[in-house]
Amino acid sequence: MLGALSLKWKWRKRREATGRSSDRPNLVFGGDVHVVWEKFCRYFDVEPRIVPLKPHKYTIGPEDVEPHVDENTIGVAAVLGTTFTGHADDIVGINDYLVRLKHERGLDVPIHVDAASGGFVWPFLYPHSEWDFRLEQVRSINVSGHKYGLVYPGIGWLIFRERADLAEDLVFYENYLGQRDATFTLNFSTGSAMVIAQYYNFVRYGHDGYSYIMHAMQANSRRLAEGIAAIGEFSIIGDQDAEQLPLVAFQLAEEQSYDEFDIAAQLASERGWMVPAYTLPPDADHIKIMRTLVKETLGRSLTNALAGDIAQACATLKEKGRVHHRERKRVHTSTGY
Repeated sequence: MLGALSLKWKWRKRREATGRSSDRPNLVFGGDVHVVWEKFCRYFDVEPRIVPLKPHKYTIGPEDVEPHVDENTIGVAAVLGTTFTGHADDIVGINDYLVRLKHERGLDVPIHVDAASGGFVWPFLYPHSEWDFRLEQVRSINVSGHKYGLVYPGIGWLIFRERADLAEDLVFYENYLGQRDATFTLNFSTGSAMVIAQYYNFVRYGHDGYSYIMHAMQANSRRLAEGIAAIGEFSIIGDQDAEQLPLVAFQLAEEQSYDEFDIAAQLASERGWMVPAYTLPPDADHIKIMRTLVKETLGRSLTNALAGDIAQACATLKEKGRVHHRERKRVHTSTGY
């Protein structure tokens, strides 16, 4: 929200400097974003221009963005590691399109990269992949510590390419804590435990340690995908060798007497696994999938156990039938994971 607020303020300043109206801002993003982007648009009076997803296409690229960008676009939000399938938008392609747009039409539309999950993954697993400030139109990035930063919720970062990308009108200064400080937040007093935990991880693991952990999670994720595929009931979403978060998104390959929600309920009630089942955003909201995050604590023995329990859940459902029949609706959680 802070990154998008700065996009709005900077756009408004540019518009007012040329005597043009600034009452119809819009923000372009795909249906693969976290719900916080829709919240921002509603809370801060910005038109959301959402690119709908399609079957077998769960991220967005330049061809999706182009029809929605105009002189009132405050920016494009691109995702590095989506909540739904763990893949990344074509950030390079979107950047190249916006660079051409700037040279050909004079519209300077910035990119904000939502790297809440991927910001702690791509630098270690895919260091040569360009998604950050190596791209000309990327002006700001956010990343969360509570996902793959390996700490509990409460800490995250908003990083600007340069100081000028942060609208100065949004910064407040105070000196009642003993020195003059600048503050740019949407919250107030919070605890410091998560800051200490994150600092400890940085010092304890360092770059090599995080790299080792991310590669271990990736290896376990691929092993889990192999185990789920071997059951014979499921198709894995996306290429496991492609760039993605350490997670496995999968769905039933064929219609059965039960569905993904039944499997999730069976796993929770019989084996204690919390494996979410959900539908994708419009226009792919008829597609049901399941998703398993592979974090540091989900080692090889547990990935093997989980694959076996999923197979057992399917066998049980075939024998006893569906767990429930009520209509299921897509529900957003507060954390996204």
